[in-house]
Amino acid sequence: MSLVELFILAVGLSMDAFAVSICKGLSLGKISKKHMAIAGAWFGGFQALMPLLGYLLGTQFQKQIEAIDHWVAFVLLALIGGNMIREALFSKEDQEETADLGFRAMLLLAIATSIDALAVGITYACLKVDVVPAVSFIGIVTLTLSAAGVFIGHIFGKKYQSKAELAGGIILLLIGTKILLEHMGVFVAR
Repeated sequence: MSLVELFILAVGLSMDAFAVSICKGLSLGKISKKHMAIAGAWFGGFQALMPLLGYLLGTQFQKQIEAIDHWVAFVLLALIGGNMIREALFSKEDQEETADLGFRAMLLLAIATSIDALAVGITYACLKVDVVPAVSFIGIVTLTLSAAGVFIGHIFGKKYQSKAELAGGIILLLIGTKILLEHMGVFVAR
């Protein structure tokens, strides 16, 4: 996986956290660098931890699925991306976000926004990706976008939340399709 592909994947994965960070910024009366750091650390940390856990799980059954690993990667990314697109386009629920940046609230949000990264970690095991730099990169990108999301939410509001989720879903679908097409020999990765 190239650095560009990894960056695009990291951005796609971070869109849920980015959208929640926008809501956090919207709900905070006054924001500070501390608020941005808290959101960034929680979301970035879990976006790095979950693919690592997925990778460790994936390596346990890698030999059994080696012949279909590209299909596993495609299906997982397509499901995650499709769900993100569905939520962005069809979710009419107005999720009320509170300004709570406490341990319990942030833990639950960090887990909820990083479940998809667990599945990506499984695909990393299938694709034999060098996991430590990959998860570190994902964590840093998510930390940065989440911190920026708090600021953007404070400035612009909920207007961009669904667009961020839609973009993330499309990115994950495209990456899954690319992996499948490469393994089928339709086009060759550079």
